[in-house]
Amino acid sequence: MQIRRVSFDHPDAVKLNDQVQAEYAVRYGDDGDATVMAASDFKPPNGIYLIAYDELGTPVASGGWRAQDANDEGNLDGDAEVKRMYVIKQMRGRGLARRILAALEEDAREAGRIRMVLETGLKQPEAIALYTSSGYEPCAKFGYYRHYESSRCFAKRL
Repeated sequence: MQIRRVSFDHPDAVKLNDQVQAEYAVRYGDDGDATVMAASDFKPPNGIYLIAYDELGTPVASGGWRAQDANDEGNLDGDAEVKRMYVIKQMRGRGLARRILAALEEDAREAGRIRMVLETGLKQPEAIALYTSSGYEPCAKFGYYRHYESSRCFAKRL
């Protein structure tokens, strides 16, 4: 398995993003995550986007972080927000998400970010299990879905 840094608009990133959006639509019965994001959000030193590739060069997992500072959506100065964590179905249960999350945390720490934050939903229990087992704790809601009852936000000091 190889984890590579790519741009958020890289064809493999777009492919995996389309897949995760389709999964959100199935789980939540809508059009996916409506959070506004741009490729520039994930450009170092203000973020990165990672893709894990299998031995054949197939993209199998992704995740990124983007810098956030105090804003009217509930973020605090020094936040690094995790976005688009995803593992294709046939590769789940192999620790890929945990490896990507650790790489994102390390990069955000090196970039001077203070806290890693993320938003997920009640219909993603495996995501909640990953984050809580990785040291994330519930925090005040932030972001696009902060007013949704099904939204859950987590944070971890870096």
